[in-house]
Amino acid sequence: MTTPETDTAALLARLYDPDPAALSRLRDTLVGDAAAAGLLDVAYRTLDSPVGTLLLAATEQGLVRVAFDIEDHDLVLVDLAAKVSPRIMLSPGRLDPVARQLSEYFAGGRRSFDLPLDFRLASGFRRSVLAHLPDIAYGHTESYAQVALAAGSPRAVRAVGTACAMNPIPVVVPCHRVVRSDGSFGGYRGGAAAKELLLTMEAAA
Repeated sequence: MTTPETDTAALLARLYDPDPAALSRLRDTLVGDAAAAGLLDVAYRTLDSPVGTLLLAATEQGLVRVAFDIEDHDLVLVDLAAKVSPRIMLSPGRLDPVARQLSEYFAGGRRSFDLPLDFRLASGFRRSVLAHLPDIAYGHTESYAQVALAAGSPRAVRAVGTACAMNPIPVVVPCHRVVRSDGSFGGYRGGAAAKELLLTMEAAA
């Protein structure tokens, strides 16, 4: 037998412990409404991976940011709000194609990415460097000097290092395949362990 008290308790339970599927539907509706009204400029989600949880963010033009745990995802979102647009919303569905291709890559079933990219967070020579990086084949590496030559500025080796260190779309734009002339790994936005894992994974395929 129900009483007003039990009815109230059930209502409160639904309010404070809502059905996950209902929440997902509500979020999708809000995202759709925001996009239709021109109020969604940056969609984001996270993805668990062998190199930690990745933050994925995209604009209408394409994938604009991939960020590692060590970069602090909250700070990355603040930076995106300042540099791209404050109209940012959690929207896992919008990033599903990116998440799927990354998952295929980490599972060893994908060697290149087929995704639209938004390079607005890089400019000038840095963008030239990033444009070359997908040409470095899976399982292969190039030195910073080789990349500088390919990007049209053979003496700009340090600038290549900076471009790789500031790459806003790591993994997808494979700056991890750029190493020192002596074969040592060099720096990486995701940390030395992440770079070693990616290179070891690709070399073993």
